[in-house]
Amino acid sequence: METQVVHITEAAALQIKDMMKQNEEEGSFLRVGVRGGGCSGLSYGMGFEQEISENDLLLEQYGIQIVINKEDGPILNGTKIDFKESLMGGGFTIDNPNAIASCGCGSSFRTATKTGTPEEC
Repeated sequence: METQVVHITEAAALQIKDMMKQNEEEGSFLRVGVRGGGCSGLSYGMGFEQEISENDLLLEQYGIQIVINKEDGPILNGTKIDFKESLMGGGFTIDNPNAIASCGCGSSFRTATKTGTPEEC
């Protein structure tokens, strides 16, 4: 087992498990990653996958198996994923201590060493 690059809260874990059940993805891996794009250069991605590759880190929290591409590990190191409910609905929040700039919506960011590929907002 690798070090915990990404930390999910209990609230996020409950929501993820609920989504897995609704989408018949029980037993799948939760992939957390980074891709180029967004107004600040990098964007987060989360989704379900059935298989992992040799380039993936495998983590487990709250009974959820999380996979992260090894190249994304340094960018995501220390990132906390939470789920917040509000009167306007709910959503995942991502707090990445490596992000030095982010856009207003919080889904796009850049780090000191990775700028990604910024796009027009």
